[in-house]
Amino acid sequence: MIDVSSLAADGSQEARAKTVAALRNALERSGFAYLSGHGIAQDMIDRLRGLSQAFHALPMEAKQRIVMNEYHRGYMPFSSSTIVTSTVAKVTRPNQSESLMIMQEVSPDDPAYGEPLRGPNQWPEELPEFRGVALDYMEKMTGLGMRMAGGLAEALNLPRDWFLPFFQKPTLFLRLLHYPRQPDEAGLFGSAPHTDYGFITILGQDEVGGLEVRNRHNEWIAAPPLAGTFVMNVGDILQRWSNGLFASTPHRVRNLKPVARYSMPFFFDPSMDATVACPPQILEGGQEPSHAPVVYGDYLLERLNKNYDYRKKAS
Repeated sequence: MIDVSSLAADGSQEARAKTVAALRNALERSGFAYLSGHGIAQDMIDRLRGLSQAFHALPMEAKQRIVMNEYHRGYMPFSSSTIVTSTVAKVTRPNQSESLMIMQEVSPDDPAYGEPLRGPNQWPEELPEFRGVALDYMEKMTGLGMRMAGGLAEALNLPRDWFLPFFQKPTLFLRLLHYPRQPDEAGLFGSAPHTDYGFITILGQDEVGGLEVRNRHNEWIAAPPLAGTFVMNVGDILQRWSNGLFASTPHRVRNLKPVARYSMPFFFDPSMDATVACPPQILEGGQEPSHAPVVYGDYLLERLNKNYDYRKKAS
């Protein structure tokens, strides 16, 4: 549990230093942390979760009207994603979940409009307030993401603004997930064991639970919901940037309870054209980067194209 309120612009240097040290410790050890003091109002979180539940309760006909478009926005039906790129398990069965994927708004007059992942969001016409609430939430979460990026840079002994050039046009995903109760069967998951692709994930859980994290002893341990917190985890891109110092930790979801689970992961990732390369100043004497530089957009699209049915059909 880390209180990140000191990462705000008006936080004291002493408190900030303690937060940065706690972040480094947690992300070196497990790659996961609970964030308190994050500044996101609980009523905003609750309102969005209520709208997510309302969306998933709509008739299938209504949800199918906004099925995933080529820009990775819209409704993703049950069993339409299989994490074949997982490096931690051989995944053969699709995830037992459905979701609504929302990304950053891109204006039609933006020069990048029409490029990969640069297109229109899709909104359920039955819930006219959905767009405003979701975009307000994403704006607040983007601010939190930027504050966390500053703290993470300092945790790597880099200048506070080191990541800033790579997030001039951040790639943002808000995924509103519904996990029904699933059978307790081998190889069947709400979300199969995987690591996240990007920089950091900031997860809003409901009270049901079901998230599990693999520790360094290869044991799956529960990450239960704690009131007033988000769960944050490192993604593959931050692991690359940190040369493995921060762990992109395997995690999974199993909802074996007799009630539905609703979760709201927010993925805060760099600009599509950002080149991710380990900064030489964090390498110790004689140490070499663990990975070659990669353009984030290329890395991301390769994984999306392999894991999502709608993209396989399009290609």
